[in-house]
Amino acid sequence: MGRRRSEHLTPLPGPVEVDGGTAELLADADRDGAWELHLDGVPQSHVDLGDPTHLEFEYVRRMGHVVDLAAPAGAPLDVVHLGGGALTLARYVAATRPGSAQRVMELDERLTDLVRSRLPLPRGARVRVRAIDARAGLAALPDASADLVLVDVFAGARTPAHLTTVEFATDVARVLRPGGTTAWNVSDGPPLRFARTEAATLAAVFEHLALVAEPSTFKGRRFGNLVAVASDAELPVAELTRRCLTDPMPARLVQGAELGTFVGQQAPVTDVDAQPSPQPPAGVFG
Repeated sequence: MGRRRSEHLTPLPGPVEVDGGTAELLADADRDGAWELHLDGVPQSHVDLGDPTHLEFEYVRRMGHVVDLAAPAGAPLDVVHLGGGALTLARYVAATRPGSAQRVMELDERLTDLVRSRLPLPRGARVRVRAIDARAGLAALPDASADLVLVDVFAGARTPAHLTTVEFATDVARVLRPGGTTAWNVSDGPPLRFARTEAATLAAVFEHLALVAEPSTFKGRRFGNLVAVASDAELPVAELTRRCLTDPMPARLVQGAELGTFVGQQAPVTDVDAQPSPQPPAGVFG
């Protein structure tokens, strides 16, 4: 889920009913061959068919940095995507790490059919999409079978509750190989209670954790996307910090004691008490 200037988007070829609501592909007037997928009016994905390495949404670009730093440049990875949308990051991995094996869990089969028919994947991309709930699909994967698990799942504009918990994070850790990394898109606004809880949840499972977001989001000035990055191994903090600071929309990385201060007294969330991420305020995508 991202934010973009609507005046540079042209609706073509019209709305399509999918399992999760009404999908619409909007042509990006600023980039030939680029499209933005909306679901019930909420921006979900941006795809540049001519240049799949172009990541338009700020938080997706930060997740792209995590992909870049997960292994030496160009080395293929086994990647699990929980949430598919228009398969933006799957296209990015296929372009930057040829030969990667990618598995995508996307519940909305009609949405996937729309994306594949109108925004076809690059030839040779090894991307398998299953029409299954993200957590159920994850549970079916073997232990230590992925180098990278990317979590970006929304029902409407909210992350479902069952994808926010210690139990879910523990299963992500089970699927990751030693030294593997997971990155989660966390959507929240003032007072960032949900983001603090998600950080506490991931910290209960993974030894190393960092959060990345624009400074205004960290300061509670606006609703936005934070990217949580976690692993059982040390994270490439210095390089990730450098890349995020030099993005068109610079972002800040928080870890260690500073992250502990951010989390405060928030406790990890479990399946018993989980809640979906907060509803974005009206007009945030306008």
